[in-house]
Amino acid sequence: MSYIFSIISNYLKVPSVLLLLFAGIAFKAIADSSGVNIAFSPQLIELLGVVGLIMIVLEAGLDLKLSRGKLKLIKSSFFSALIILVLSTAMVTAILYFWLHQPLLNCLVYALPLSIMSSSIVIPSIHHLTENKKEFLIYEASFSDILGILAFNYFAAPVTLTGGSVLVFSGNLLLSIVFSVVLSLVLFLILTRTKLNIKFFLIFSLLVIIYASGKMIHLPSLIIILVFGLLINNWELVKIKILQRFFQNEQVMALRDLLHSITAESSFLIRTFFFLLFGFSISFAFLQEPEVILVGSLIVLVLFLTRYIYLRFSLHTNIFPEVFFIPRGLITIVLFYKIPGHLKLASFNEGILFFVILVTSVIMMFGMLFYKKGPEEMVEEGQFPERPDIL
Repeated sequence: MSYIFSIISNYLKVPSVLLLLFAGIAFKAIADSSGVNIAFSPQLIELLGVVGLIMIVLEAGLDLKLSRGKLKLIKSSFFSALIILVLSTAMVTAILYFWLHQPLLNCLVYALPLSIMSSSIVIPSIHHLTENKKEFLIYEASFSDILGILAFNYFAAPVTLTGGSVLVFSGNLLLSIVFSVVLSLVLFLILTRTKLNIKFFLIFSLLVIIYASGKMIHLPSLIIILVFGLLINNWELVKIKILQRFFQNEQVMALRDLLHSITAESSFLIRTFFFLLFGFSISFAFLQEPEVILVGSLIVLVLFLTRYIYLRFSLHTNIFPEVFFIPRGLITIVLFYKIPGHLKLASFNEGILFFVILVTSVIMMFGMLFYKKGPEEMVEEGQFPERPDIL
């Protein structure tokens, strides 16, 4: 069914993950009407989400090609992800703070997952776009995931907003980067020297061990996985002769092709079960609650306007359909499950989470439905700095 949805999405321009989500909702309705009671543990959905997160970050690293020619694109997408994330988080925090009258830090921790663009929905949905738009959205979604996760890990820590906590977090970040380079070389050694044909589960188990080990010693483990992906995809930029001799380009390229295949296949499988189960867990009873509609609509409006205003005045090109790419998905749900007990908001209605995920996905779907490639995309629009005649 998921494979058929992937084929349908190529023709209808409807994201396959959205079709999976609606299929899960339909299965729930059928089960309820048939009197069949099927319950799934939240831990199962969280487990699928964490494994999906590992694969998404690795896929992001394998998709990010670094080169001088792409510096402008990388810079543009990085600042787009960073500034939109910061502004969206600030606005959503304000909404939650004035609505719930709860501590500001708790509202901020809840606002962060809602402000992160979901690469698990964006990346599989951009086949119809031009190459430039595709690359921009891949980089932006990847940076949004990474920056959002880092910010969430910092603010969800037991001690935050002190000089010591900033130093500890920065030290952990630098340690993670060093640790990841060393671990990447160890993984290279294992994977390029092994004589066994069993590589899929070997790679998968090693990545899970890296993630779990990083968590145990309080390091941002996803950075380790990201750097591993970046190193493999950009190995030709490593100019250290000893490493180049020890790990020849042909070996690393073969490993890269294998990892691309593994991440594509496993991401497809995990996305299938995750969004089906998540759709199955959604109850539309929340649509009858006025506060869910009101607060959820305000959050969606803020996310859309923040994105529109930033892209309109920063990108010197047509911003359609990029402006509609505001989906929240797998990463939002996973981070919600990871909010520590001392930061929980007892009065927060989880229906808002479901509402935001559904509505932002539908908005992206409409953006894709009305998008058609045209020559006007190549025409640059004059912005305020370049239009002295209108000042």
